[in-house]
Amino acid sequence: MAAELHVELVAADRSVWSGKASLVIARTTSGDIGVMPGHQPLLGVLESGPVTIRTSEGGTVVVAVHGGFISFSDDKLSLLAEVAELSDEIDVKRAERALERAKAEADAAAERRADVRLRAVAGAH
Repeated sequence: MAAELHVELVAADRSVWSGKASLVIARTTSGDIGVMPGHQPLLGVLESGPVTIRTSEGGTVVVAVHGGFISFSDDKLSLLAEVAELSDEIDVKRAERALERAKAEADAAAERRADVRLRAVAGAH
C-alpha cells in the first residue's frame, strides 16, 4: 500500500475537503510547496492561490484559497483557510465579471481573489 497523507481543508465557515492524498501543492508566503507522505513537519502562512490535491484514487481536487495556514506532521496535513472554494463551486462568468470590475476600480485585492478563482477552475480541467 502506498503512503498517503490525511488532508483536512477547512474554511472559516465550513469543512471544504477531507480525504487521503498522495500530494498537495499550495502557495505559502515562502513560495509554492508540495507536500507528500513523509515530508518534514511544517507550519506556514497560505497566500491566495489555488491548492491542488492529488487524491489517493488518482483524481485531482483544486481549491481557490484566500489566506490562512498550512501545517503538516505525522502524515496529517491541515489547511485552515480564511475563504476556500472548490473549483466546481466557482461561477466562471461571475468571477470574470468580478475580475473586470476590480481592474476598472483598481482594486488589487479583489482582482487577486477573482484571478485565483479563475486559475482554480483552469487547474481543475
